[in-house]
Amino acid sequence: MTLNKNTPSSLLRVAVIFCITFCYLMLSACQTLAATDVDSNGNYQSRTIHSPDGIAKFYMGREIAKVMGHTEALWLERPSREFEEQPTKLVNALNFKPTDIVADIGAGTGYLSFRIAQKVPLGKVLAVDIQPEMLDIINFLKKENSITNVEPILGSITDAKLPLNSVDLVLMVDTYHELSNPYEVMRGVVKALKPNGRVALVEYRRENPFIPIKALHKMTQKQVCKEMSAVGLQWRETQSFLPTQHLMIFEKIS
Repeated sequence: MTLNKNTPSSLLRVAVIFCITFCYLMLSACQTLAATDVDSNGNYQSRTIHSPDGIAKFYMGREIAKVMGHTEALWLERPSREFEEQPTKLVNALNFKPTDIVADIGAGTGYLSFRIAQKVPLGKVLAVDIQPEMLDIINFLKKENSITNVEPILGSITDAKLPLNSVDLVLMVDTYHELSNPYEVMRGVVKALKPNGRVALVEYRRENPFIPIKALHKMTQKQVCKEMSAVGLQWRETQSFLPTQHLMIFEKIS
């Protein structure tokens, strides 16, 4: 057999491709073997091989992201947020009525809750968070600014603690992907909605690889719609006027 001068590099290229393919196959096999049901209903899986940005828990094929802790509260209040995310446009686009009852789940410092409160002077905002430290900040700002229509609520990882049939709109901004028990939380949300109540989810667009946000902290519209359908919410529209995020609107099926 006669080898030309390109043969060694060709063989090396084939070997590299083979090794990469073999590694991917082994990784996939390990993930499958490592997957076990977390709950009795089989909604979740845990995997020993997972992203460092996740909690090793998977829901409908998606790994759940780690929660941003209260120590990052100043990031939520950063001056550049108005330019980067345009929250004023978001609040205006939700078309609140003065009497609306709005739940801001994952309220954090109340950055959006207090802005929404101005739009519902005859209603109120239920500012829900699972971190008491965040609610302490909300209570301080509420008192400092004499705001009476924001009600802080300490939720749990499985329940937003919203009253039944009481809410006109539930808003989650960059929150849903961090829910460690999304099925349970959203089932509770559906029960809390009034007939024809709405859910508005704002998530960074995973369809765009150039948005400089960690992958687990972004979601595709397709994935969100699949997960909302599982709890009885119907997709109504997606608005893309925000620079880097989807605004996805869902409605309770009466």
